[in-house]
Amino acid sequence: MKKGTVFVCQNCGYQTPRWLGQCPACKSWQTLVEETRTKKRQARDKTEYALPQKLSELKSDSAIRTKTGFVELDRVLGGGMVKGSLTLIGGDPGIGKSTLIMQVGNYIASQGELVLYVSAEESPEQLKLRAQRLGVNTDNFYVLPEVELENILARAEELNPALLVIDSIQTIYKPELASAPGSVGQVRECTADLLRLAKGKKVTTFIVGHMTKFGAIAGPKTLEHIVDTVLYFEGDRFQQYRILRTTKNRFGSTNEIGIFEMTEIGLQEVNNPSQFFLSGREKAIAGSVVIATLQGSRPILIEVQALATPTFYSIPQRVCSGFDFRRLAMLLCIIERRGGIPTANHDVFLNVVGGLKIEEPAADLGVVLAVISSIRNQVVLPDTVVVGEVGLGGEIRSVSQINYRIKEAVRIGFRQMVIPNQKITEKEPGIELLTCRSIQEAQELAMAK
Repeated sequence: MKKGTVFVCQNCGYQTPRWLGQCPACKSWQTLVEETRTKKRQARDKTEYALPQKLSELKSDSAIRTKTGFVELDRVLGGGMVKGSLTLIGGDPGIGKSTLIMQVGNYIASQGELVLYVSAEESPEQLKLRAQRLGVNTDNFYVLPEVELENILARAEELNPALLVIDSIQTIYKPELASAPGSVGQVRECTADLLRLAKGKKVTTFIVGHMTKFGAIAGPKTLEHIVDTVLYFEGDRFQQYRILRTTKNRFGSTNEIGIFEMTEIGLQEVNNPSQFFLSGREKAIAGSVVIATLQGSRPILIEVQALATPTFYSIPQRVCSGFDFRRLAMLLCIIERRGGIPTANHDVFLNVVGGLKIEEPAADLGVVLAVISSIRNQVVLPDTVVVGEVGLGGEIRSVSQINYRIKEAVRIGFRQMVIPNQKITEKEPGIELLTCRSIQEAQELAMAK
């Protein structure tokens, strides 16, 4: 048995044998904390070592996916849970992480599989209250109130569940590490041991992670490198909608999102997000534009609102919610220089309704028309959808997957759509396509006379 002392950065996980005031890796000050480790040297039997195998002879049985009971979650995961995968889910307190995982566990248990829910934060009685509210009542759902990792691994190997849930990774610990639960060393080592269990015993594992005040999952960045999938549960806890995003997925796309609604009986799927986000919209309001955006592979119609007022400051305000601030600044310059509409003397506020974040440039034209509509106090024509990328010369450039966007607009009931002058492979009946080459043409087509 050998003891060692290292100093570990609590921000990035950098290790050094001596204390430093500033971390050389992430440049953070006063983040190095001393950790004492007790290492047990155990020789493995030669039969335990892995042997090289031919890729052509490997079977893909381990990639069989298991449904979660939520179509939205299955879409985000790439078609369902992969057997033996390790998934990290993070989100703000009270957002619904534990509720989502418990509902997934209930579905798996109802299919005749065993589920082990390790609660390191709540008592069994508290879990029972939530289970009653969510309608979880099955003999295949096991609860383990434990914080010591060795006991958790032992019970998991005995039970051999189809789904293992750790809630949360910041509260479990390894006794041989002298650092406190939630420290960089504890989080990293506990996650690594859970990974070995998941891969070795083919146990699908979900671990819940806390969030920092900066909106990132607490713990070292290596935590996200270890796991197979990283999910973020977003939304305002005072609102009913929740958005599930993935930033890493070894078994699928990282662009998909899942949309849920929080109700009294738990999370419910939103199968028609376009109609959900457009509900309550007033059509005859200046500064309101509906755009056709892509969230992963699914088209969603979203309302963008702009409010432009004369400024009383030497430097006008620019406030964004759900849209990139720098891109808005660029579009405002294009409006003034190419469109001939002054924006430098206006405070501009932009909001993407529903809490979604738009990153694709196909939303440019919608933002431009929303700002112009607010400045001129002119309403965009009702039942009109807008899509297009705006270049620095004021030209409207083509966008990807235009046919999917048009089909979604037709499905929701819109009658006309302002689009770039690009090739349309499939024409949809019931909608008029208005093509434009510049922001001046887009104004003439979209604005009410």
